[in-house]
Amino acid sequence: MAKIEFFRHSVDESDIERASEVLRSIFLTTGKTVDEFERDIAAYLGAQAAVGVTSCTAALHLSLLAWGIGPGDEVITTPMTFCATANAILQAGATPVFVDVEESSGNLNAELVERKITSRTRAIMPVHLYGYMCDMRRLRDIADKHKLIIIEDAAHCLEGARDGVRVGQLAEAACYSFYATKSITSGEGGAIGLHDPDKADLLRKLRSHGIDRTAADRYTAQYRHWDMSILGWKYNMDNIQAALLIGQLKRAEALRGRRNALAQRYETALAGVHGVRVHKTAPTAKHGRHLFTVLVSPEKRDGILHFLQENGVGVAVNYTAVHLLSYYRRHFGHKEGDFPMAEAIGSGTISLPLYPKLTDAEQDYVVAKVIEAVKR
Repeated sequence: MAKIEFFRHSVDESDIERASEVLRSIFLTTGKTVDEFERDIAAYLGAQAAVGVTSCTAALHLSLLAWGIGPGDEVITTPMTFCATANAILQAGATPVFVDVEESSGNLNAELVERKITSRTRAIMPVHLYGYMCDMRRLRDIADKHKLIIIEDAAHCLEGARDGVRVGQLAEAACYSFYATKSITSGEGGAIGLHDPDKADLLRKLRSHGIDRTAADRYTAQYRHWDMSILGWKYNMDNIQAALLIGQLKRAEALRGRRNALAQRYETALAGVHGVRVHKTAPTAKHGRHLFTVLVSPEKRDGILHFLQENGVGVAVNYTAVHLLSYYRRHFGHKEGDFPMAEAIGSGTISLPLYPKLTDAEQDYVVAKVIEAVKR
C-alpha cells in the first residue's frame, strides 16, 4: 500500500477559488475578508466577538495581555500539551504553574487545581487535549471562588462541547488554531472567541502594533491619520488566510462527523488488543476529534513508531510533557516524577492518521500494522 500520510487537509476547490479572488484583488492583508471570517466564526462559536490572528500562540499571548496578566503573575496550566501553551504565558511575562492530568483523558485534572493556587495566581489556562473538553463547569467554579480568569487553549477543539457547555462559553476567552494539521486550516492562523466587545477592540489593537486604525481603515477610503496608543505586536490575520477558512468553517461539522466515524472505527478495531489503550470520552461530550491517540508500553513505544513508519503509516507524538523539555528543566528545575500522569502519557502515546480523506481501507491497514507492531 502507498504511504498513508499522518494528515491531509480538507481545503477544496471552492476554498482555493475564494483565496484566488483575494490574490487577484488589491488588498491582501487584514480587511473585509477577515471581517467576514470573524463574523462567521463568532456566530459558529456562539461568541459575542472573534478576533483573527496569526496563530493560537498569538491568541493565547494577546488574551493574557488583554486581561492584564504579566510579570509577577502565575497561570495554572497543564504539562500535557504543545509547548506553545506554556510559552505564551512566559511571553506575557507571567509564570506557568503546571498541574498534573487525568489518566482517563490526559486533560488538566480539575481536582488538583486548587492545591496550586497562590496569592500570585491570576488565571487558569486549560487545554482541550486531542479535541476532548476539560471539565469546564468545575474549573469555572474554582475560578469564580478564587477570582481568576480562564483562557481556554482550544487549539484542538473548535467543535467541542461537554456537559451542555460549548468551548468558550464559560471562559473569558477561548483560543483556536488553524495550523496545517487542524480541522480547518489556513496553513498558519488562529482566532480568539470572547464575550466582551470592548476587549475585542483592544485585541484588534494589540494584534497590529497597538495602532488605532487598520490598513483597511487608512487606505480604502479617504486617508485618516493613525496613532499608536499602546504597545502591540504583529499578529494580524490576513485576507488570504481568512479566505481559505470561510468555506471550511461552513463544512466544519461535516468534517468532524467523518473524523468521529473514523475514531469510532479505531476504537472498535483496537478494543481488547493487548498492549493498546485509548483515552475515554464522557457520554455527555461532543469530541472535537482533532487527534486519535493510542497508549502503548513506554518501553516499546519508539519501536512501534518506527515500525509503523517503515510500513508506510504516518505517525506523531502528542506530546512529550512540557516540563521535561530542556528549557523548562533548565529554567524551572523540573524533573522526572514531578507530574507522573503527564509523563506516563507522554512516554507511551502515539497519534495515528485521522482526517476526512482517510479511507476505510487505509484505516484498516493502519489498524493491522498497529496490532502487528504491538505483538512483535
